[in-house]
Amino acid sequence: MNRFWIKLIVNAIVVVPLLIWFSEATLWGSLLAAVVLCVAAYLIGDQWILRATNNLVATLADAGLTFLFLWLVAFGTGWDLSLMEILIISAVLGVVEWFYHSYLGRADEPARAE
Repeated sequence: MNRFWIKLIVNAIVVVPLLIWFSEATLWGSLLAAVVLCVAAYLIGDQWILRATNNLVATLADAGLTFLFLWLVAFGTGWDLSLMEILIISAVLGVVEWFYHSYLGRADEPARAE
């Protein structure tokens, strides 16, 4: 569960300020969006795709999920996010996810060696 909390904190550090900066999202609205996105990305990207493939595929899937999720949330909430702003948030989070997945791989190496 420690990995989930790391992902949640890192995602919130990226998503919350960018949502507030790019749109009229409130702190609580952006926090809720970041938490829901993190749960979905953890379950789909980290627990399913990363285990079945590799870092690149999981990172691209997480970035794509972020783009789709933020587009839907912006549409549903009326946040004024352009596609370029959603792309920027998705790209920044994708870079962060790359390093997060690399961390997961390094953390798993000692367990595999035994």
